[in-house]
Amino acid sequence: TTEIYAYLKLLFARIGKTYSPVSGMEVRRHTAESIAQFILDRPEGTKVMVFAPFGKMPKPALEKRVDVLKHQGYTRIRLNGQVLRIEQWQDLATNDNDLHVLIDRFAVEPGEDAENRANEAVRTALGEGQQKCTIIFGDEGHGTGDMGRGTSGESGAADVALSSPDPRPSSHVLDFSTDFAADGIHFEEPSVNLFSFNNPYGACKKCEGFGSVIGIDPDLVFPNKGLSVYEGGVACWAGESMGTWRTALVNVSLKNGFPIHKPIFQLTEEQYQLLWTGDAHFEGLNAFFRMLEENSYKIQYRVMLSRYRGKTTCPDCRGTKLRKDAAYVKIGEKSISDMVLMPIGELSQFFSELKLTETEHEIGKRLLREITSRIDYLQDVGLSYLTLNRASATLSGGESQRIHLAGSLGSSLVGSMYILDEPSIGLHPRDTERLISILIRLRDLGNTVIVVEHDEDIMRAADLIVDIGPEAGSLGGEVVFRGTQQELVTIGQSLTAKYLTGRMEIPVPKVRRTSKGKISVLNARENNLQNISVDFPLKCLTVITGVSGSGKSTLMKTILYPALKRHFGGFGLRIGEFGGLGGNLDRLTDVEFVDQDPIGRSTRSNPVTYIKAFDDIRTLVAAEKMSKLRGLDPRHFSFNVAGGRCEVCEGEGTVRIEMQFMADIIMKCES
Repeated sequence: TTEIYAYLKLLFARIGKTYSPVSGMEVRRHTAESIAQFILDRPEGTKVMVFAPFGKMPKPALEKRVDVLKHQGYTRIRLNGQVLRIEQWQDLATNDNDLHVLIDRFAVEPGEDAENRANEAVRTALGEGQQKCTIIFGDEGHGTGDMGRGTSGESGAADVALSSPDPRPSSHVLDFSTDFAADGIHFEEPSVNLFSFNNPYGACKKCEGFGSVIGIDPDLVFPNKGLSVYEGGVACWAGESMGTWRTALVNVSLKNGFPIHKPIFQLTEEQYQLLWTGDAHFEGLNAFFRMLEENSYKIQYRVMLSRYRGKTTCPDCRGTKLRKDAAYVKIGEKSISDMVLMPIGELSQFFSELKLTETEHEIGKRLLREITSRIDYLQDVGLSYLTLNRASATLSGGESQRIHLAGSLGSSLVGSMYILDEPSIGLHPRDTERLISILIRLRDLGNTVIVVEHDEDIMRAADLIVDIGPEAGSLGGEVVFRGTQQELVTIGQSLTAKYLTGRMEIPVPKVRRTSKGKISVLNARENNLQNISVDFPLKCLTVITGVSGSGKSTLMKTILYPALKRHFGGFGLRIGEFGGLGGNLDRLTDVEFVDQDPIGRSTRSNPVTYIKAFDDIRTLVAAEKMSKLRGLDPRHFSFNVAGGRCEVCEGEGTVRIEMQFMADIIMKCES
């Protein structure tokens, strides 16, 4: 929403470095010149051997290849890690052989001749080795310094050295390739599309860019994370038959140190993973579900599998929606996936401490400026605890508004008009102060800011107030005041002015209602909730308040409501992580959730249909004598049914009129 990701994609495409997951070494596309220069940059006198790799091959193929190399004039090879004369290949041959042919060996020296020799050796090695070559630095295997092709000038001492095992550490054996590859893996070069999950090229291959897959849902496997393994926290390990898996873990818990009495939500990441993967002492949940799949020809196993299937975070991309190898590209030891999973506060610190080379800084300075400024705006509006990968649907209303405002600040538009419709709805007074500071910054940039608002603090901060009223409906629609806040308080006679001055007020109740019953939510841990337990009194008006993002909506919409709905027989709603419900559940019969979503599911819905009053009206009209004579029943008086709809507008109430020299317009249907 703030466009930070668009700039991150560009930054990684331009200055990101690819690292091999096998060796951790940086992957580069080499050229013959760069490889030769790498050799010549070694200290003077360094012994160098240049090899052309031929890869793995069985003994019959090795024999044929050696015969060809002999006819080409090569005299030395490196077979299975040892340098030897080509005639001695049978001494080390096995069923699986790793063959390199020695192209040249020499010592690094200054001068044009040494430079030409290095370039020629590297080009020959790349040509023979299918654009790959291997360089070995060290003293072993060097005789008089002649080429690998030819036999003149060899001594017996050299022969002994060449046939001895290669004792150098692996750091002296370096593989080069003109392909963008390393450790036998071909990597994709960084590009913008590689980091775009909306593009088939960059989307995760497993989840296809959705971030989730249909698999074993941990929320179904651990429906109550407040229970331990011993207490039955693993739902699928219940019963006499499946309980043997739980018993197996309990019996070996002393050997592997697994805490069987610790609640699931308190397990460390290592302990949680052990529960899934298992070890040498017991088989984990992954093996358990594999067993169910292998026996899925039995109906009972298919039914059991279906109980625990659901949408779960993609294991390949960790919910970032990007292909797995996009994480191999890093800046400052962090991949783009790592960055979007970091809290914004930590990400800000990361960029402030990021060390780049002069070239990298010059390439990415404009992008870094855009990224850091937007991150700073998100911190300024109090969202440093969020991650950039947080789904918009899970944000509270206040968080969503502030993210949109931070995006507007980040765009640095000048001369624009911003219209905000009641932005303080759902905001805590502390967050209202931050909102006001953002609005003032937008104004100071040279923009016009218009706010529809009832909040007193925002009215006090306004340069001009326009009060519309005096009341609602047909009694409204007039400008009753226009001026500053001070003028409104001094001379204003509207309802707004009377409430601001205290002439009218909402009285505070003298007596507060009490209740003996309650509903308890235990150990709520979803989103920002930190393992809290809350009691809600029954037959009372209870208000949940707190700063935006503190967890109010999560507690109500994601935990209390769906948990009660499921308790009363509902289904289909995901419940956040919590320990369970308690209290006087027997005193309730149902639960209703009232929010600001549009009423009804159809575009034809209106208040009379939503409150079901129209059902009785249709029944009443259908009972009239004339209706019965004409054979009309209640459905003939419903605009949601074909028999009762207007034939002109088809029950929509409006009709499109084509007018000459004008665009089509929508007019009220008079039929």
